Amino acid sequence: MIRQVSIPLLTALGAGMAVLCAERIVKVLDITLGNRNSFGVVIELLAYWMPHYIGLAAPVALYLGLLFGFNKMSKDSELDAFLAAGISLGRLTRPVAIIAVVLAANAALMFGWVQPYSLYAYRATVYALSHVDVFFLAEEGVFMQTGSRTFMLDKLTRRDNSFQRIFLFDDRNEKGTETITAEAGQLVDDPERRRPILRLETGHRLEIKKPASTTSVEAVDPPIVGDFKTADIALGEIQDAIFRERGQNERELTLSELYRELRKPDLKPGRQQSLESQFHLRLALVALVLILPFLALPYAIGQRRGNRAYRFAVALVLLVAFHEILQQGALIARVSGTSVWLAIWLPFALFSAFALWRYYVACYTLPRPWLDPLLEEIADAVRAAWRRIRPATGRAMP
Repeated sequence: MIRQVSIPLLTALGAGMAVLCAERIVKVLDITLGNRNSFGVVIELLAYWMPHYIGLAAPVALYLGLLFGFNKMSKDSELDAFLAAGISLGRLTRPVAIIAVVLAANAALMFGWVQPYSLYAYRATVYALSHVDVFFLAEEGVFMQTGSRTFMLDKLTRRDNSFQRIFLFDDRNEKGTETITAEAGQLVDDPERRRPILRLETGHRLEIKKPASTTSVEAVDPPIVGDFKTADIALGEIQDAIFRERGQNERELTLSELYRELRKPDLKPGRQQSLESQFHLRLALVALVLILPFLALPYAIGQRRGNRAYRFAVALVLLVAFHEILQQGALIARVSGTSVWLAIWLPFALFSAFALWRYYVACYTLPRPWLDPLLEEIADAVRAAWRRIRPATGRAMP
């Protein structure tokens, strides 16, 4: 049983991860385009999203694995052989329940602890790329600004971080201004100062100590003009921490941290609603994995000559719709203050009761399919209508 379910499960997991990564890589490339070691940064940012994608894709892969695995056994009459040997569907579900428990533990680990850290690391890396590596986002002939400095580069070579001809203007407000031009230069790293350095060659410098005032009669200090062979200019500000601390957003807190925060007596109402909705949403997503075997089995088996395609469609629509209901319930609880027991756990209880009822009917009763005959009647009506209009079209019935 585990082998029958594992093959489609792993296939669905690989396909789902590929689709999710393809969607994310477009955004990542937009962030890292033109950055040093762009390929390495892309891999790093995608790796930070892996816990989130694994947490989402693994339950869906389990669901599809159950549908395809049991459907194949049903079509090949293997389930009939089991039932003839006295092995019930309930007993066949036990090995699958082991997989569900393992994936539920994996979901708890991903959603509860790994994902908060990876999300924070992703946001910190994006912040660093946007605020520190300004030089690597520059374009030739375009003015860029970092701090109080505005500069423009000409003939930029990213391979060795060099450029030709630079114009740099530094507005120091009350301390005056400084204008620098140089024929060439290069961006170099300075680990001790923790910010990039522009190393300029063969340039000119104009410094005005105090800006001129139209209301003052005081004499203006003469500007300082000079030439230089080499000069180092730091970009940005020296910062020990380039990003905020983890935990200001509730999605960056682990389950244990969320629980400790909820135990604090002096929480503001808005903060408490956000923490509660996030905490209970994660628990519901983990518990949902345990319900999937009971939901998938009734839709995987069917009549030998009946139409099974609609069963897969109904099963997938149910799972996607319920996942969206959980997300919207968490949003309602966070925004309006509705109790999480009403917005999240009541739909979960109803969905679980429906899945268990369908499982019981499929395993321990002889259900009378009412949708299969209806679909067959619709298909027969379509075929009969096509036979009547076929002579006019000259085409055969597919």
